[in-house]
Amino acid sequence: MKHMFQKAGIRMINNKGEKHGTITARLHNENFEVTTLRVDVQTDGRHAEVEFTTDWQKDAERRDLTINSMFLGLDGTLYDYFKGYEDLQNREVRFVGSAEQRIQEDYLRILRYFRFYGRVALEPDGHKPETLAAIRENGRGLAAISGERIWVELKKMVVGNHAAHLLELMYRLELAQYIGLPPDGNIEEMKLVRNTAKDHSPKPMTVLAALFRCPEEVEKMDIRLKVSREEKTLALFLVKYRRELCKSVDEPDSLKPFTDFIFDSRELDTQSKVCELLKYQGEEKLLAELSRWSVPRFPISGHDLRRLGITSGKDIGGTLQELRDIWKKSRYQMDKDELLSYIKF
Repeated sequence: MKHMFQKAGIRMINNKGEKHGTITARLHNENFEVTTLRVDVQTDGRHAEVEFTTDWQKDAERRDLTINSMFLGLDGTLYDYFKGYEDLQNREVRFVGSAEQRIQEDYLRILRYFRFYGRVALEPDGHKPETLAAIRENGRGLAAISGERIWVELKKMVVGNHAAHLLELMYRLELAQYIGLPPDGNIEEMKLVRNTAKDHSPKPMTVLAALFRCPEEVEKMDIRLKVSREEKTLALFLVKYRRELCKSVDEPDSLKPFTDFIFDSRELDTQSKVCELLKYQGEEKLLAELSRWSVPRFPISGHDLRRLGITSGKDIGGTLQELRDIWKKSRYQMDKDELLSYIKF
């Protein structure tokens, strides 16, 4: 492969994958990973030592699922040694050969099974009993898999089809304890959130946050999965405000509690987090309104107050806050002169 790319003048980058048989070609400002045929020499449930081969079937035998073990020739010929095409037509997800053996080669395949099930299967509960038995018996192997690898699979699964069913099933199979999920996750809340938010492209953490009953469970999840700072802060935000920040039944402007919260915040991503909160709460109409709303620019600055003779930093800060509160009550309609008229000397 290297000779072929070099001859064509195609640049290759990141040679770290070569020992695994993978070359990354850089073409038209995109990276393309090309991997040669391989067989597993030794596996430990996380990594595999491989040897290169020219036998397509042997390479197919080391794949996780039948639908991932097919090859397409340049002439359009399909090479399918384990009836993957038939499974795809029947919307079935099966391991290649023995489910137990495939799982023990790499325990992350448990989560890959669930993720691909969500992509392929039409019905939520069409799993083969022997597959679920193999998963249950080998679930503890996930404890040795890195949190980063688990999160890559998990966050794809929770926004896919049948996500609520699959998460509930993972609890029934006693997998939660190995993958950073709370042992007593709020399954009913998660099913409700997934159902109300699914048509509005919720972030993975928006769905997953429904399982957490307290901030401490979010912290434990982060220790195990090492999610991004943005994902962790979103989970903490949703757990804290899902009952506290809601539309007001007494206020004619139902969006006001949310816009006021955003206006008062000093964080740049607050509006994005509030949008996820509205998805969580199933507030479709308010979500549409907030998506069109932008944070208004407060018309008063400290310079305006200094020109009026207010020089103390403490007085300026206090006066600005009072004027901001007045401006909020006016639904951000008052102009500079109207606001300045409220200053008492």
